[in-house]
Amino acid sequence: MAKTTEARTYEEALAWLRDHGFDVTDAPGTNGRVFLRKYNVSAAIQKGPDDSVKIFAYPGYLIGSEISKLVNRGYQQFLKTSKTEIPATADHLKALHSFAEELKVALGLPSLYNESLGTVSEAYQYDRIVDRDKPTVERPRRPWEVAGKPAAVAAKKGRA
Repeated sequence: MAKTTEARTYEEALAWLRDHGFDVTDAPGTNGRVFLRKYNVSAAIQKGPDDSVKIFAYPGYLIGSEISKLVNRGYQQFLKTSKTEIPATADHLKALHSFAEELKVALGLPSLYNESLGTVSEAYQYDRIVDRDKPTVERPRRPWEVAGKPAAVAAKKGRA
């Protein structure tokens, strides 16, 4: 049976976050946008036009003063910032997962089954083939796509 969740207003969400140990800091130079911090993980939310809450910056582990992005390369997850990329440890992933689940409760968002099983990345790359994540037209042609055509045609004619 589906369980419904009730979205919170911006003020209700801020009160819930403060009551549950989140550091809430106003974003400089903006009105209605705050940074949240707990477990050395940070995110930013902003006030919507109808007093709703929107996520401005998705949760990421803090590396220095920058919010990292979780990248999944299939064999390992990494925390990537504009300056560095480090392998994500179990402690990093546990902190990210806990923060994300608490943020969903605070904002009144549904907790999805696959996300509840573990930490979810923004980007996935399951193999190490260079440029496979790019659209087909932007990928460089592989040697077997260019040089192998005449040889393949000749081999098929020889079998017939």
